[in-house]
Order: sequence, then structure tokens, then C-alpha cells
Amino acid sequence: MSRENLSGTTLAGYKLHDMVGEGGTAVVYRADHPQHGTVAVKVLREKLRNDKTAVARFLREATYGTKVIHPNVVRTIEIGEARPGLHFLATEWAPGELLEKYAKRHAPLPAAEVAAIIQQIAEAVHAAHSAGIIHRDLKPDNLMYDPPTKQAKLLDFGIAAQTDLSPDERLTRAGFFVGTLMYVAPEALSGQLVTAAADQYSLATIAYYLLSGALPYTAKSQREMFTQLLSQPPIPLLASRKGLDVSPAVEAVVMKGLARNPSDRYPDTLSFATALRAAVEAPPARKDGLLRRVRSLLHRDDPEAPRP
Repeated sequence: MSRENLSGTTLAGYKLHDMVGEGGTAVVYRADHPQHGTVAVKVLREKLRNDKTAVARFLREATYGTKVIHPNVVRTIEIGEARPGLHFLATEWAPGELLEKYAKRHAPLPAAEVAAIIQQIAEAVHAAHSAGIIHRDLKPDNLMYDPPTKQAKLLDFGIAAQTDLSPDERLTRAGFFVGTLMYVAPEALSGQLVTAAADQYSLATIAYYLLSGALPYTAKSQREMFTQLLSQPPIPLLASRKGLDVSPAVEAVVMKGLARNPSDRYPDTLSFATALRAAVEAPPARKDGLLRRVRSLLHRDDPEAPRP
């Protein structure tokens, strides 16, 4: 059975052009509209249009987008149903490329650039948390980044959840987790509704990846990754790549964000981002104290040697 491709068609006034992204539940097109100009249009996949849970999740994502208004979150323009079952979501067109693609070419990124990216994402996520929404799937593939302007934008809320949802409203079966395993917080692996601290963990994983070009765990399979997340601490940032140009202070902030126990992390995503920026901007640690200790060791057995 051939895959549906709506490129070249018009959907509720939106002229769909090339397909720019796709996932398990939806396809995204670049489109033009007489009033809105160039936009992104996400369309629920044809095979899921009769799946009540898939439709409910798609509509929930669209609704969340209208609740989170922030410069670093793509703006929702319209939610609609072009014809029975054909649900779509139109959002602003964010310039740039997926952060994942940019990082694959350029990571490790300069620490100052990473801190600026993380600050923007943290502010976007904090806006969601303030609206009572946990994202649950923060990862570079869900973020747009425009290198010339250094602007980052959160793209979607595909598997987000409200903090006040009842178990029956979660759209997640008990015993199953949602998210992307490489970026998911350990506490999310039970499939229970997580807190804002899980988004901070994912944000810290993004920072780790941008700073090193590596991830905190090196499992070779999903099963091994699952086991490592539940039983092992993450690899220290400075041990992730030989010769990594990151200060111990930056490493300490990132690893605190990756703490296994949510209560051991920062109070919120903004606190994490602020601490990371402060660590990046801190002047290099003075070396005279280290030299003094080295000299002391060298002359410890020489009573006539001059004092350091």
C-alpha cells in the first residue's frame, strides 16, 4: 500500500508543498496561505484517522499549542478538520533546521552557544509548566534552531500531558513509558505521569549531547538502555569524549540535572539553565593554588628547599 502524499494539494486553504518531516502519527508539510503566508501544516496519518486514541492525542497536542504562548514556542495558527477524519494543525514556519541535524554536524558546540540554546528551551518549557503542561519528549528532533540568529524554538507537544489529568485521561497504558528512550528520565520508565523534573532531565541530556556530541549512556540496544537507565549512573560529561573543552563547573551543573532522584535536580528548568549559563560565564579557575600544592609535594622531602 503506497504512502499518502498530499504535496501539491490544497487543504482548508493551505497549499501544501514539500514534505518536511514525518513521524509515527503525523506528516508535516511546508505550506502557503493567503493570509498567514508560509506555515507548517501537520496532518494525522491516514492509517490513524479511525483510531480514537490517536485522534485524541493529535487534538490534545494542538490544544496544548494554543495554551503555551512564548517566543521560543512555534505559534499555533489553526486547528481544523479539512474533511471527516482529516485533522490538521497549522503553525508558524520556524526558520533554520532541526537541532539534531545541526548538532550532528557541529557538536561539540561551544559552551556559550549551548548555554544560550538551553536558556531558550528552558524558558519555553517553563512557559508550558506554568500552563500546567509537561512536555515529556524534549529532544533535539523536537527543536528548531536557526544558526544565523541563534534562535531556538520548541516545535510540538505530541505526547505532552497536563499535570492534573486523571489516570484514565493519560492516553498511556499502565506499565508503558512515553518519550524517546535516550532522553527520557528514569522515573518515566514506569509509565506513570511524571513531573516537571522529568523535562529538566531531558533538557540536561540535550545539554550533555550538545557539549560533547555523545549521550550519557552508551547502550547498544533499547533493552540495554532501559537497564542502564534504571540501574547505572550516567557517564560523567568529561569522560564522554577525550579532550573535551568543558570546565568541571559546567560538568557539575549538567550532572546535577541528570540526577537519578528528581529531588536532587534543580528546582525547575529555569534554575538549571541559569546555573549552566553562570558556570559557562565563570572565569577560569586560577592555577596558582594547584601550583602551590604541586610545589609543596615536590619539596616535602627536602627540608632545605625554599617554601612555595
